[in-house]
Amino acid sequence: MTSKTWSALMRTEEDKKASGFRKVLNESLNIFFKDALRVALTNPSQAYFFFKTVRWQKKAARVRSNWEKQGIHIPPIMIFSITNRCNLRCRGCYHQALRQSPKDEMAQDKLRSIVAEARELGIYFLVIAGGEPLVRQEILDITKGFPEIIFLLFTNGLLINEEILMKLKGQKNVVPVISLEGYEADTDERRGKGVYEGLQRIVRNLKGQGIFWSVSLTVTRSNFATITNEQFVENLIGLGCKLFFFVEYTPVSEGTENWLLTDEQRASLLTLRNSLRSRFPALFIAVPGDEEEIGGCLSAGRGFVHISAEGNVEPCPFAPYSDTNLRDSSLKEALQSEFLKTIRQNHKQLSETEGGCALWVKRAWVRSLLQV
Repeated sequence: MTSKTWSALMRTEEDKKASGFRKVLNESLNIFFKDALRVALTNPSQAYFFFKTVRWQKKAARVRSNWEKQGIHIPPIMIFSITNRCNLRCRGCYHQALRQSPKDEMAQDKLRSIVAEARELGIYFLVIAGGEPLVRQEILDITKGFPEIIFLLFTNGLLINEEILMKLKGQKNVVPVISLEGYEADTDERRGKGVYEGLQRIVRNLKGQGIFWSVSLTVTRSNFATITNEQFVENLIGLGCKLFFFVEYTPVSEGTENWLLTDEQRASLLTLRNSLRSRFPALFIAVPGDEEEIGGCLSAGRGFVHISAEGNVEPCPFAPYSDTNLRDSSLKEALQSEFLKTIRQNHKQLSETEGGCALWVKRAWVRSLLQV
Protein backbone atom coordinates (compact mmCIF):
# COMPACT_ATOMS: atom_id res chain seq x y z
CA MET A 1 0.00 0.00 0.00
CA THR A 2 1.42 3.39 -0.98
CA SER A 3 1.67 6.26 1.50
CA LYS A 4 -0.82 8.18 -0.66
CA THR A 5 -3.36 5.35 -0.42
CA TRP A 6 -2.79 5.03 3.32
CA SER A 7 -3.38 8.77 3.80
CA ALA A 8 -6.59 8.56 1.82
CA LEU A 9 -7.82 5.67 3.96
CA MET A 10 -7.00 7.56 7.14
CA ARG A 11 -8.90 10.61 5.91
CA THR A 12 -11.89 8.41 5.08
CA GLU A 13 -11.81 6.91 8.58
CA GLU A 14 -11.62 10.37 10.17
CA ASP A 15 -14.53 11.54 8.00
CA LYS A 16 -16.59 8.58 9.22
CA LYS A 17 -15.79 9.40 12.85
CA ALA A 18 -16.65 13.07 12.31
CA SER A 19 -19.91 12.16 10.60
CA GLY A 20 -20.82 9.85 13.48
CA PHE A 21 -20.03 12.55 16.02
CA ARG A 22 -22.20 15.09 14.17
CA LYS A 23 -25.06 12.61 14.19
CA VAL A 24 -24.69 12.07 17.94
CA LEU A 25 -24.49 15.83 18.60
CA ASN A 26 -27.56 16.60 16.49
CA GLU A 27 -29.50 13.85 18.21
CA SER A 28 -28.41 15.16 21.62
CA LEU A 29 -29.76 18.60 20.72
CA ASN A 30 -32.97 17.02 19.50
CA ILE A 31 -33.37 15.18 22.81
CA PHE A 32 -32.61 18.40 24.70
CA PHE A 33 -35.46 20.26 23.01
CA LYS A 34 -37.86 17.34 23.38
CA ASP A 35 -37.06 17.34 27.09
CA ALA A 36 -37.61 21.11 27.16
CA LEU A 37 -41.03 20.49 25.60
CA ARG A 38 -41.78 17.93 28.33
CA VAL A 39 -40.85 20.19 31.26
CA ALA A 40 -42.79 23.11 29.75
CA LEU A 41 -46.09 21.23 29.51
CA THR A 42 -47.58 23.22 32.39
CA ASN A 43 -47.27 26.30 30.15
CA PRO A 44 -49.16 25.42 26.92
CA SER A 45 -47.88 28.36 24.85
CA GLN A 46 -44.26 27.68 25.83
CA ALA A 47 -44.73 23.96 25.18
CA TYR A 48 -46.13 24.71 21.72
CA PHE A 49 -43.11 26.91 21.01
CA PHE A 50 -40.72 24.08 21.95
CA PHE A 51 -42.74 21.73 19.74
CA LYS A 52 -42.06 24.07 16.83
CA THR A 53 -38.43 24.39 17.94
CA VAL A 54 -37.86 20.65 17.57
CA ARG A 55 -38.92 20.97 13.92
CA TRP A 56 -36.77 24.08 13.37
CA GLN A 57 -33.73 22.37 14.86
CA LYS A 58 -34.18 19.41 12.52
CA LYS A 59 -34.34 21.84 9.61
CA ALA A 60 -31.15 23.51 10.84
CA ALA A 61 -29.40 20.12 11.01
CA ARG A 62 -30.32 19.48 7.36
CA VAL A 63 -28.95 22.88 6.36
CA ARG A 64 -25.65 22.15 8.12
CA SER A 65 -25.52 18.73 6.51
CA ASN A 66 -25.86 20.29 3.06
CA TRP A 67 -22.98 22.65 3.81
CA GLU A 68 -20.93 19.68 5.03
CA LYS A 69 -21.43 17.97 1.68
CA GLN A 70 -19.85 21.05 0.11
CA GLY A 71 -16.86 20.71 2.41
CA ILE A 72 -17.92 23.53 4.75
CA HIS A 73 -18.22 22.59 8.42
CA ILE A 74 -20.84 24.52 10.41
CA PRO A 75 -21.29 24.02 14.19
CA PRO A 76 -24.83 23.81 15.61
CA ILE A 77 -24.12 26.32 18.42
CA MET A 78 -22.64 29.82 18.48
CA ILE A 79 -21.61 31.65 21.66
CA PHE A 80 -21.86 35.38 21.05
CA SER A 81 -20.31 37.72 23.64
CA ILE A 82 -21.84 40.99 22.53
CA THR A 83 -20.11 43.28 25.05
CA ASN A 84 -17.21 43.39 27.48
CA ARG A 85 -19.05 45.81 29.76
CA CYS A 86 -20.70 44.71 33.00
CA ASN A 87 -22.56 46.29 35.89
CA LEU A 88 -20.81 43.98 38.41
CA ARG A 89 -17.23 43.15 39.34
CA CYS A 90 -17.47 39.54 40.45
CA ARG A 91 -14.56 37.77 42.12
CA GLY A 92 -12.88 35.25 39.82
CA CYS A 93 -14.68 36.49 36.69
CA TYR A 94 -13.05 34.90 33.64
CA HIS A 95 -14.28 37.68 31.36
CA GLN A 96 -12.64 40.45 33.37
CA ALA A 97 -9.43 38.42 33.55
CA LEU A 98 -9.25 37.60 29.84
CA ARG A 99 -11.07 40.43 28.03
CA GLN A 100 -9.20 43.70 28.25
CA SER A 101 -9.42 44.69 24.57
CA PRO A 102 -9.55 48.45 23.89
CA LYS A 103 -11.32 47.85 20.56
CA ASP A 104 -14.89 49.02 20.07
CA GLU A 105 -17.67 46.45 20.32
CA MET A 106 -19.64 45.82 17.15
CA ALA A 107 -22.59 48.03 16.24
CA GLN A 108 -26.19 46.83 16.47
CA ASP A 109 -26.55 46.40 12.69
CA LYS A 110 -23.42 44.25 12.61
CA LEU A 111 -24.74 42.06 15.42
CA ARG A 112 -27.97 41.59 13.50
CA SER A 113 -26.18 40.70 10.26
CA ILE A 114 -24.06 38.06 12.04
CA VAL A 115 -27.17 36.44 13.53
CA ALA A 116 -28.82 36.51 10.10
CA GLU A 117 -25.84 34.78 8.50
CA ALA A 118 -25.76 32.23 11.31
CA ARG A 119 -29.38 31.39 10.50
CA GLU A 120 -28.56 30.97 6.81
CA LEU A 121 -25.78 28.56 7.73
CA GLY A 122 -28.06 26.43 9.95
CA ILE A 123 -27.03 27.73 13.38
CA TYR A 124 -30.32 27.95 15.27
CA PHE A 125 -28.91 27.83 18.81
CA LEU A 126 -27.14 30.96 20.09
CA VAL A 127 -25.74 31.65 23.54
CA ILE A 128 -25.74 35.39 24.22
CA ALA A 129 -23.09 36.39 26.75
CA GLY A 130 -20.84 39.25 27.83
CA GLY A 131 -19.75 40.95 30.06
CA GLU A 132 -23.36 41.57 30.90
CA PRO A 133 -25.35 41.36 27.65
CA LEU A 134 -28.26 43.40 28.98
CA VAL A 135 -26.12 46.54 29.13
CA ARG A 136 -26.97 46.39 25.41
CA GLN A 137 -30.74 46.20 25.68
CA GLU A 138 -31.00 46.42 21.88
CA ILE A 139 -30.11 42.73 21.78
CA LEU A 140 -33.78 41.97 22.49
CA ASP A 141 -34.77 44.02 19.44
CA ILE A 142 -32.45 41.79 17.40
CA THR A 143 -33.64 38.46 18.84
CA LYS A 144 -37.24 39.43 18.10
CA GLY A 145 -36.48 39.21 14.39
CA PHE A 146 -35.32 35.57 14.59
CA PRO A 147 -38.13 33.59 16.30
CA GLU A 148 -36.85 30.25 14.99
CA ILE A 149 -33.50 30.65 16.78
CA ILE A 150 -33.16 29.74 20.45
CA PHE A 151 -31.20 32.37 22.39
CA LEU A 152 -29.84 31.44 25.82
CA LEU A 153 -29.23 34.83 27.45
CA PHE A 154 -26.58 34.44 30.18
CA THR A 155 -27.08 37.36 32.56
CA ASN A 156 -26.51 38.39 36.15
CA GLY A 157 -30.20 39.32 36.03
CA LEU A 158 -30.01 42.66 37.83
CA LEU A 159 -30.87 44.71 34.73
CA ILE A 160 -34.16 42.90 34.09
CA ASN A 161 -36.53 45.81 34.62
CA GLU A 162 -40.21 46.02 33.67
CA GLU A 163 -39.46 46.87 30.03
CA ILE A 164 -37.08 43.95 29.58
CA LEU A 165 -39.48 41.66 31.43
CA MET A 166 -42.24 42.46 28.91
CA LYS A 167 -39.87 41.87 25.98
CA LEU A 168 -38.87 38.50 27.42
CA LYS A 169 -42.52 37.59 27.91
CA GLY A 170 -43.16 38.26 24.22
CA GLN A 171 -40.12 36.27 23.00
CA LYS A 172 -40.37 32.63 23.94
CA ASN A 173 -37.21 31.94 21.92
CA VAL A 174 -35.15 33.91 24.49
CA VAL A 175 -34.35 31.99 27.69
CA PRO A 176 -32.77 34.11 30.44
CA VAL A 177 -30.04 32.19 32.28
CA ILE A 178 -29.51 33.80 35.69
CA SER A 179 -26.13 33.46 37.41
CA LEU A 180 -26.16 32.29 41.03
CA GLU A 181 -23.55 30.91 43.42
CA GLY A 182 -25.93 29.38 45.95
CA TYR A 183 -27.80 31.12 48.76
CA GLU A 184 -27.22 34.70 49.92
CA ALA A 185 -23.81 34.23 51.57
CA ASP A 186 -22.15 32.53 48.59
CA THR A 187 -23.81 34.73 45.96
CA ASP A 188 -23.09 38.04 47.70
CA GLU A 189 -19.52 37.04 48.59
CA ARG A 190 -18.69 36.63 44.93
CA ARG A 191 -21.05 39.11 43.23
CA GLY A 192 -21.57 41.86 45.79
CA LYS A 193 -23.76 42.69 48.76
CA GLY A 194 -27.48 42.73 47.99
CA VAL A 195 -27.24 40.78 44.70
CA TYR A 196 -29.00 37.69 46.05
CA GLU A 197 -31.88 39.69 47.49
CA GLY A 198 -32.29 41.59 44.22
CA LEU A 199 -32.35 38.36 42.24
CA GLN A 200 -35.05 36.86 44.44
CA ARG A 201 -37.36 39.71 43.39
CA ILE A 202 -36.39 39.37 39.74
CA VAL A 203 -36.92 35.61 39.48
CA ARG A 204 -40.31 35.99 41.14
CA ASN A 205 -41.17 38.52 38.43
CA LEU A 206 -40.05 36.01 35.77
CA LYS A 207 -42.25 33.34 37.33
CA GLY A 208 -45.16 35.75 37.62
CA GLN A 209 -45.02 36.44 33.88
CA GLY A 210 -44.76 32.72 33.03
CA ILE A 211 -41.29 33.12 31.50
CA PHE A 212 -39.24 29.97 30.95
CA TRP A 213 -36.01 30.78 32.80
CA SER A 214 -32.82 29.01 33.70
CA VAL A 215 -29.94 29.24 36.16
CA SER A 216 -26.17 29.04 35.72
CA LEU A 217 -24.40 27.73 38.81
CA THR A 218 -20.62 28.06 38.90
CA VAL A 219 -19.53 24.97 40.83
CA THR A 220 -16.61 25.54 43.20
CA ARG A 221 -15.05 23.52 45.97
CA SER A 222 -16.81 25.60 48.63
CA ASN A 223 -20.37 25.77 47.20
CA PHE A 224 -20.50 22.23 45.76
CA ALA A 225 -22.58 20.72 48.57
CA THR A 226 -25.03 23.64 48.58
CA ILE A 227 -25.89 23.88 44.90
CA THR A 228 -26.15 20.13 44.32
CA ASN A 229 -28.44 19.71 47.32
CA GLU A 230 -31.97 18.62 46.41
CA GLN A 231 -33.58 21.24 48.66
CA PHE A 232 -31.68 24.05 46.91
CA VAL A 233 -32.76 22.71 43.50
CA GLU A 234 -36.35 22.24 44.66
CA ASN A 235 -36.49 25.84 45.89
CA LEU A 236 -35.41 27.15 42.48
CA ILE A 237 -37.92 24.93 40.68
CA GLY A 238 -40.56 26.37 42.98
CA LEU A 239 -39.55 29.80 41.67
CA GLY A 240 -40.13 28.61 38.10
CA CYS A 241 -36.61 27.56 37.07
CA LYS A 242 -36.72 24.88 34.36
CA LEU A 243 -33.09 24.49 33.28
CA PHE A 244 -29.95 24.13 35.43
CA PHE A 245 -26.37 24.58 34.20
CA PHE A 246 -23.67 23.29 36.55
CA VAL A 247 -20.45 24.88 35.26
CA GLU A 248 -17.16 23.78 36.81
CA TYR A 249 -15.06 26.77 37.81
CA THR A 250 -11.94 27.39 35.73
CA PRO A 251 -9.28 29.28 37.76
CA VAL A 252 -8.28 32.05 35.36
CA SER A 253 -7.79 34.63 38.15
CA GLU A 254 -4.79 34.49 40.46
CA GLY A 255 -5.70 33.39 43.96
CA THR A 256 -8.71 31.28 42.95
CA GLU A 257 -6.90 27.98 42.36
CA ASN A 258 -8.45 26.54 45.53
CA TRP A 259 -11.93 27.10 44.05
CA LEU A 260 -11.30 24.15 41.73
CA LEU A 261 -13.31 21.01 42.50
CA THR A 262 -11.64 18.16 44.32
CA ASP A 263 -11.27 14.89 42.43
CA GLU A 264 -14.00 13.39 44.61
CA GLN A 265 -16.41 16.24 43.87
CA ARG A 266 -15.76 16.09 40.14
CA ALA A 267 -16.27 12.34 40.09
CA SER A 268 -19.63 12.65 41.85
CA LEU A 269 -21.02 15.62 39.89
CA LEU A 270 -22.46 13.60 37.00
CA THR A 271 -23.95 11.07 39.42
CA LEU A 272 -25.67 13.90 41.27
CA ARG A 273 -26.82 15.39 37.96
CA ASN A 274 -28.38 12.06 36.97
CA SER A 275 -30.11 11.82 40.35
CA LEU A 276 -31.59 15.31 39.93
CA ARG A 277 -32.79 14.41 36.42
CA SER A 278 -34.67 11.43 37.81
CA ARG A 279 -36.18 13.39 40.69
CA PHE A 280 -37.28 16.74 39.27
CA PRO A 281 -39.23 18.09 36.24
CA ALA A 282 -36.37 20.19 34.92
CA LEU A 283 -33.33 19.98 32.62
CA PHE A 284 -29.87 19.51 34.14
CA ILE A 285 -26.60 20.05 32.25
CA ALA A 286 -23.07 19.75 33.63
CA VAL A 287 -20.15 21.42 31.85
CA PRO A 288 -17.71 19.99 30.83
CA GLY A 289 -19.20 16.64 31.92
CA ASP A 290 -21.93 16.58 29.28
CA GLU A 291 -19.36 17.36 26.58
CA GLU A 292 -17.26 14.37 27.59
CA GLU A 293 -20.30 12.11 27.36
CA ILE A 294 -20.86 12.96 23.68
CA GLY A 295 -17.25 12.86 22.55
CA GLY A 296 -15.13 15.47 24.30
CA CYS A 297 -14.44 19.19 23.95
CA LEU A 298 -16.89 20.85 21.53
CA SER A 299 -14.86 24.01 20.94
CA ALA A 300 -13.41 25.46 17.72
CA GLY A 301 -16.54 24.68 15.72
CA ARG A 302 -16.69 20.99 16.58
CA GLY A 303 -19.89 21.75 18.46
CA PHE A 304 -19.70 25.48 19.05
CA VAL A 305 -17.64 28.56 18.24
CA HIS A 306 -17.22 31.85 20.10
CA ILE A 307 -17.60 35.37 18.71
CA SER A 308 -16.08 38.13 20.84
CA ALA A 309 -17.52 41.61 21.29
CA GLU A 310 -14.90 42.90 18.85
CA GLY A 311 -15.82 40.30 16.22
CA ASN A 312 -12.99 37.83 16.71
CA VAL A 313 -13.92 34.24 15.85
CA GLU A 314 -12.45 32.15 18.66
CA PRO A 315 -12.45 28.48 19.72
CA CYS A 316 -14.07 29.16 23.11
CA PRO A 317 -14.77 32.00 25.58
CA PHE A 318 -11.81 30.69 27.62
CA ALA A 319 -9.48 30.83 24.60
CA PRO A 320 -9.24 34.47 23.43
CA TYR A 321 -7.17 33.62 20.35
CA SER A 322 -8.17 34.15 16.75
CA ASP A 323 -6.92 34.46 13.19
CA THR A 324 -10.17 35.92 11.80
CA ASN A 325 -12.40 38.91 12.54
CA LEU A 326 -15.97 39.36 11.31
CA ARG A 327 -15.34 43.00 10.47
CA ASP A 328 -13.16 41.69 7.64
CA SER A 329 -14.72 38.30 6.89
CA SER A 330 -18.06 36.56 6.54
CA LEU A 331 -19.03 34.05 9.23
CA LYS A 332 -18.93 31.24 6.68
CA GLU A 333 -15.35 32.11 5.72
CA ALA A 334 -14.28 32.54 9.33
CA LEU A 335 -15.58 29.13 10.36
CA GLN A 336 -13.24 27.50 7.83
CA SER A 337 -10.06 28.95 9.36
CA GLU A 338 -7.07 26.65 9.59
CA PHE A 339 -6.63 27.62 13.24
CA LEU A 340 -10.07 26.27 14.20
CA LYS A 341 -9.65 23.24 11.94
CA THR A 342 -6.36 22.26 13.61
CA ILE A 343 -7.94 22.38 17.08
CA ARG A 344 -10.87 20.25 15.88
CA GLN A 345 -8.54 17.68 14.38
CA ASN A 346 -6.66 17.44 17.68
CA HIS A 347 -9.63 17.51 20.05
CA LYS A 348 -8.43 14.33 21.78
CA GLN A 349 -5.72 16.44 23.38
CA LEU A 350 -8.50 18.31 25.15
CA SER A 351 -10.38 15.36 26.63
CA GLU A 352 -8.38 14.87 29.83
CA THR A 353 -8.02 17.81 32.22
CA GLU A 354 -8.04 18.46 35.92
CA GLY A 355 -11.39 20.20 35.61
CA GLY A 356 -12.82 23.34 34.04
CA CYS A 357 -12.04 24.33 30.47
CA ALA A 358 -9.64 22.00 28.65
CA LEU A 359 -8.61 24.76 26.22
CA TRP A 360 -7.58 26.97 29.13
CA VAL A 361 -5.42 24.18 30.54
CA LYS A 362 -3.82 23.72 27.09
CA ARG A 363 -3.69 27.44 26.24
CA ALA A 364 0.05 27.40 25.50
CA TRP A 365 -0.57 24.82 22.76
CA VAL A 366 -3.51 26.84 21.41
CA ARG A 367 -1.39 30.01 21.25
CA SER A 368 1.37 28.13 19.47
CA LEU A 369 -0.98 27.29 16.59
CA LEU A 370 -1.17 30.97 15.68
CA GLN A 371 2.62 31.20 15.51
CA VAL A 372 3.05 28.46 12.89
